[in-house]
Amino acid sequence: MDWSIQEIARIAGTTSRTLRHYDDIGLLEPTRIAHNGYRHYDEHALVRLQRILLLRELGLGLPQIADVLERESSEAAALRSHLAWLRREEERLARQIASVESTISTLEEGGTLVAETMFDGFDHTQYREEVEERWGKNAYADGDRWWRGMSDDERADWQRRVAELSNDWATAAERGINPASEEAQALARRHVDWLRGVPGTPASKPDRDLKGYVKGLGEMYVADPRFGVNYATSAGGPAGAEFVRDALRIYADTQL
Repeated sequence: MDWSIQEIARIAGTTSRTLRHYDDIGLLEPTRIAHNGYRHYDEHALVRLQRILLLRELGLGLPQIADVLERESSEAAALRSHLAWLRREEERLARQIASVESTISTLEEGGTLVAETMFDGFDHTQYREEVEERWGKNAYADGDRWWRGMSDDERADWQRRVAELSNDWATAAERGINPASEEAQALARRHVDWLRGVPGTPASKPDRDLKGYVKGLGEMYVADPRFGVNYATSAGGPAGAEFVRDALRIYADTQL
């Protein structure tokens, strides 16, 4: 079964012109060209288009999207990473909706606004207590100051890089490569470099036990499904997080 370019444009909420452009740059080729010259797309092409649109939502440009798609060997693993991001966004938006609905209700009923509940879901402070408990109040304050000091474009770029890293981990785990392999260790190096770039984390402190922190973080990815879901494979379960943990442990033991 396949669909014409007009049908796909309507279903996906895009335009035929956009789809033709994706074809021109080699991002999304049609499955076949009909006798009337119309492009047609099969189910595999639809999955690829879904991934393209999701990556666009993450702020990636078309050249970056092409690179991501080229490096991925498993569509299911890639979509699982996208799904984890979407679920986090869904939870955040649900909290925003509840906050705004509460404000509207209070205003209409003439009640007293509660400032502490008005901005739930509008920032990243929901993890404040957990961060302070794990790494101290300064860790949260430094990270919060860094995040709020970013421009919208800088935040989007940071989120894009995090999404790419999570996706690359999940793809590597899906392929079943050895955690000690050169490819896995390159991912571990990227992961540690990312941690070092976030003010407030123990990785950003030159006097902290970076080796112990990285190994402990890997264990937390396995123990806490909130983090493990970022590295899930198509088979589900903790296998993806376990792969990240093992690769980080090897990197920490050999390089830190």
